[in-house]
Amino acid sequence: MPFVELNKPVPDFEAAATGDQTIRLDDLKGRNVVIYFYPKDNTPGCTTEGQDFRDRMKQFEELDTEILGVSRDGLKAHENFRAKHEFPFHLISDKDEALCKLFDVIKLKKLYGKEYMGIDRSTFLIDQEGALRAQWRGVKVKGHADEVLEAVKGL
Repeated sequence: MPFVELNKPVPDFEAAATGDQTIRLDDLKGRNVVIYFYPKDNTPGCTTEGQDFRDRMKQFEELDTEILGVSRDGLKAHENFRAKHEFPFHLISDKDEALCKLFDVIKLKKLYGKEYMGIDRSTFLIDQEGALRAQWRGVKVKGHADEVLEAVKGL
């Protein structure tokens, strides 16, 4: 499957999410969708990023926008992470990396001198018609949710 491209329709996908949900992109047509990929539940940056989206959820909802978080963690870890921080949006478990591959977010990373393949913190904005309208790669958490909110307002 090819990678997503800016201003092109995003292929439909189906993924397991918190709340015993199966998320299908086609089911979200008619709403804007923000999908943010993050490395790992309960780590400082990922927690802050989720909280920033949570704290702006009312504004996103007013703009008819769904938020979805994605990492390779399992659903049990996601449920705990979501409950602990009261995230009002669902978290998708992408253990097989199907979504990560579609959005091309798996990159070579380094930590303490060791190299590994991990998720490059990235966010994607899909419009009501299902086309990719904005993408942020190599995201720095501070101010990011506000930047995404502004982009949604611009649709």
